[in-house]
Amino acid sequence: MRALVQRVTQASVAVDGKPTGEIGQGLLVLVCAMQGDTDKQSEWLARKVASLRIFRDDDGRMNRSLLDVGGAALVVSQFTLAAETKGNRPGFSTAAAPDEGKRLYEHFSAQLAGHGVTVANGIFGADMKVSLVNDGPITIWLDTESR
Repeated sequence: MRALVQRVTQASVAVDGKPTGEIGQGLLVLVCAMQGDTDKQSEWLARKVASLRIFRDDDGRMNRSLLDVGGAALVVSQFTLAAETKGNRPGFSTAAAPDEGKRLYEHFSAQLAGHGVTVANGIFGADMKVSLVNDGPITIWLDTESR
């Protein structure tokens, strides 16, 4: 699985002009299941996101996790993270099939919540409008293949 994690002061997602998820301080997590991914990758990624130390401590150093600061996560499905960009038109053939992608996306969200993180979600497969205020900016790429 792949995730693009952004530390935010606020983030929201809407479908057809209606909000489906909103958070204050925390992480916007754009997530994509790849072909061959299993629950194991989803669980590893959820643990990693929950414990990633990218929030400032009292000395201003990135030393606190989402759990340490009591932040929330806005999890949004993003199959385009599977983009193959050899040419000028991206291909997405390495993304998981939609049914499996949705299952793993939902499993990831549930696992993240199971670690004690408040989770808000977009709607899988929908045309979403995502708004955020990136804090830092801090943006981290995670890929279970490179762990």
